[in-house]
Amino acid sequence: MIEVNILGFGLLRLEYLVSDFTGTLSLDGRLLPGINEKLSELTKSLKVHVLTADTFGTAKNELMGVPCEVMIVKGENLDVQKEAYVKKMGAKKVVALGNGVNDRKMLKAARLGIAVVGSEGCAVEALLSANVLVTNVSDGLDLLLNPKRLVATLRV
Repeated sequence: MIEVNILGFGLLRLEYLVSDFTGTLSLDGRLLPGINEKLSELTKSLKVHVLTADTFGTAKNELMGVPCEVMIVKGENLDVQKEAYVKKMGAKKVVALGNGVNDRKMLKAARLGIAVVGSEGCAVEALLSANVLVTNVSDGLDLLLNPKRLVATLRV
């Protein structure tokens, strides 16, 4: 669990990380360098779930060896499916990472939503649904590995 109290934002008691894969943890379907190590380190304090439409069909293979659950969402209303997944876990215990329009509802539902601007960009709707914006996923994961960094960003 990650626990940090942020003046004006409140107490975070996070148990789950729910992250998109395509454009968030990966570029063109390939896991970004160093991300497997950071995700593995985070599993000491959070249960990691990757929730993705898997545009390139590579998520499960790319995340092999990373101690996480991988869920492929299919069909229509991917944003609603992702939101329901976060709510089922107990949204107050979830930090979510994403960059796409289909991530916006999970970013909004999660106790802490982190929008990621990577090489594939970030949808404005995802940005507007998040609490924090980072310019790459490595920095987003570092916020969780060093949660006091969140204090400076989120306190009133």
